[in-house]
Amino acid sequence: MKTDTKGRVRVPAERREALLDEFERSGLSGMKFAALVGVKYATFAYWLARRRKARAQIEAAVDLEPRRAEPVQSSRPVRLFEAFAEVGRASFDTALRVELPGGGVMVLESPGQLRLGAELLQMLTPAGGRR
Repeated sequence: MKTDTKGRVRVPAERREALLDEFERSGLSGMKFAALVGVKYATFAYWLARRRKARAQIEAAVDLEPRRAEPVQSSRPVRLFEAFAEVGRASFDTALRVELPGGGVMVLESPGQLRLGAELLQMLTPAGGRR
């Protein structure tokens, strides 16, 4: 084992981190765990306090960053469609063009077609889904 100039045993950082990870999984008290691994409790408590302080600083730094919206998880697949109006159709003032997810396009040019288009979209929507 490596020792410093005062005769103290030096524990490599990797071993120290492995011991702290094992301590967190063990469920033992810090005093019992330190005795089991052969480290003085004061040294072990120092390692643990230093690790907790470093983690707190990281969490504080993360809290300062702007939060990004997390994607909403859904058990149902999301089905999107796009609709926009075209001006200047002969049938009536505007036409409604609906682009469906599979690449299909539905153009509604008269008021009578609007009801049929709505029924078609309702049939394409999964049971219980709302648009």
